Amino acid sequence: MDNRSVYTSTSSQSVLETNKVLRNTYMLLGMTLLFSAVCAAVTMAIGISPMVSLLMTIGAFITLFVVHKKADSASGIYWIFAFTGLMGGSLGYTLNFYLGVAGPGLIMEALGGTALIFFALSAYALTTKKDFSFMGGFLSIGILVVLVAAIANIFFAVPAVHLAISSAIVFLMSGFILYDTSRIIHGGETNYIRATVGLYLNIYNIFVSLLHILGVFGGDD
Repeated sequence: MDNRSVYTSTSSQSVLETNKVLRNTYMLLGMTLLFSAVCAAVTMAIGISPMVSLLMTIGAFITLFVVHKKADSASGIYWIFAFTGLMGGSLGYTLNFYLGVAGPGLIMEALGGTALIFFALSAYALTTKKDFSFMGGFLSIGILVVLVAAIANIFFAVPAVHLAISSAIVFLMSGFILYDTSRIIHGGETNYIRATVGLYLNIYNIFVSLLHILGVFGGDD
C-alpha cells in the first residue's frame, strides 16, 4: 500500500468519524430539547416560584460539571438528560410570566426565531465547511464582557442595558453555533455529549434572550 492509499484510507475514516459525531450530536440534541420542553411544561403546570426556578438553575450548572466529567462514559447520557431537564424545568416560571402578560404568541415567536437562527447557521456551517475556529477568542471575550455587564446591571437595573445584554447574547450565541458546528466538522470536538451540551446552551440562551427582547418591544416591561 503506497502513501496515497494510506492517506485516502485515513481521510475516509476521518470523514466517517465526523459524520458519526454529527449524527449522534443532532440526534441527542433533538432528544434533550424535547425532554427539556416536557420538563418546562411540567413546571409551568405546577406553577413553580422564582426561588425554585433559581435552585433548578443552580442545580443544572452543578450537574453540568458532572456531564463534562462523565462525557466519555456511558453514564454521561443520563447526566446530560438530568442537566437539560433541570434547565428546561427552570424555565417554567419565566414562561408562565410571559404567558400571563403577552399570551402564547410571544413564546411561539421566540421559539420560531430560535429555530430559524439555529437551522440557518447550522446549514451554513455544514454547507460551506468553513473553519470558524478563529472566532473562539472573540466569542470568549464577548461572553466575559456580557457577564460583567449583567452583574453590574443587577445593581443599577437599567432596562436599556438589559435589552443590550439580551441582544448581545443572541449575537454571541449565534457565533457559537457556527464555532461549535465547525469544531465538529473539522474534528475539534469528537465527543458528541460535549458537542450536544454546547449546542443546547446556544439554543437555550438564544431562546431566553429572544423572550426578553420580544417582551420589551411588546411593551411588557
